[in-house]
Amino acid sequence: MKYSHVFLLAVAITALAGCNDDDEPVIDQPSTVIPGDPGGDGSPVNNPGDGGGDGSGDGQPPGDGEPDPEPRVDIDGLPLPDTEASPDFETYVAGQPGYYTSLSSTEFNNIRFTSVATQDNTPNDNELSNPVAKLGRILFYDVRLSANNTVSCASCHQQEHGFTDPVQLSTGFEGGHTGRHSMGLTNSRYYDPGRFFWDERAATLEEQALMPIQDPVEMGMNLFDLETKLGQTSFYGQLFTEAFGDEAITSQRIAFAMSQFMRAMVSYESRFDQAVQAELNNDPTPVLTEQELRGLDLFDSLNCIDCHTTTAFVLDRNHNNGSVSNNDPDQGVGDVVGRPELAGFFKTGSLRNIAVGAPYFHDGHLPDLMSVIEFYNSGINNHANLSPDLRDRTGRAVRMGLSQADKEALVAFLETLTDDSFLSNPIFSDPFPPVEAGTGAESDAP
Repeated sequence: MKYSHVFLLAVAITALAGCNDDDEPVIDQPSTVIPGDPGGDGSPVNNPGDGGGDGSGDGQPPGDGEPDPEPRVDIDGLPLPDTEASPDFETYVAGQPGYYTSLSSTEFNNIRFTSVATQDNTPNDNELSNPVAKLGRILFYDVRLSANNTVSCASCHQQEHGFTDPVQLSTGFEGGHTGRHSMGLTNSRYYDPGRFFWDERAATLEEQALMPIQDPVEMGMNLFDLETKLGQTSFYGQLFTEAFGDEAITSQRIAFAMSQFMRAMVSYESRFDQAVQAELNNDPTPVLTEQELRGLDLFDSLNCIDCHTTTAFVLDRNHNNGSVSNNDPDQGVGDVVGRPELAGFFKTGSLRNIAVGAPYFHDGHLPDLMSVIEFYNSGINNHANLSPDLRDRTGRAVRMGLSQADKEALVAFLETLTDDSFLSNPIFSDPFPPVEAGTGAESDAP
């Protein structure tokens, strides 16, 4: 009789435990919420151990039997970044070689390059600081900055492409497309006029940082709503405190942080830099090939260097390079300022990492570097405001008559400006964990 009582008690406890499993939520396995879920219900995807994915129903992932790590999500169900890492942006920027930043110009291969010392557009009230730039990096990669949590700034400014987009027009948060190709951000700090976008409608990088967020095609976010949204996370309050001294989240602080991160994106470790440093050190070991040096000579003799004057290969100002005709609906700077004498003028970013930044020009219509060289060789439009450097003696658009070997040499030289260290440097990488296919923001959207 005593044993039957024990048996009945055990059955009752087991039944009670089964009821608790059905009624109580599992709190030690947060579900992955799909950013921008069309249904808006935040339905979870398969988590490790839920029996989904391989159809086996035993809760074990395929492969070596090791369970996948649980998705790192915050209290809002969106990805949680790595906030422990502290990238040293200050040391990286300070590591630029002397010929890059010294006031004196530098001669290489009998060609004189001016330094970037006078081109830095960093304002006095937003000097580089590691905690602020760290916050900027996380904001730059966070899909929370878009209205439906589908795209981040990094979606169309991708590190491996020199922080530009490999597609002609970027895809916005609701699937629309931008009006122009995304500009590369390499060496954004080295442009003395300090204006941004192809048409230079942003007076500063701080102003530029907030404009895509509010754009109705790109990210569609209201800044007041964004401040509230970021305040509802578990981590931004601490990051803002570390950066600014208190946890107040404001659009100005967002702009300061993101612009600091972007200004840290200086590129100075390409093969071209290695060649310059070797010559300055009187090292006879050749770094560039004869073809690449031939391309550099052409870059000088064809007056390309008259615009791309500095060691950062950034234009000195906006120019009309004949990329549009007189009747083109997009006249760049001229449309913004309402001055007909500036119609057809556009800003151009640094040529560093240009080889990985295709497609090219403000509308992204040129697919590769050879197409760019051919454009300058034979396709310049005779715009009324065409730069004098691109006119022949009769006043018409120049036709350079380059040979195929010349064009290949120019492409080869431009490829020496690729900085593989910059393109893979972890201080500029995504601080958020990888998102499984179909569960996160699209990678080719702005």
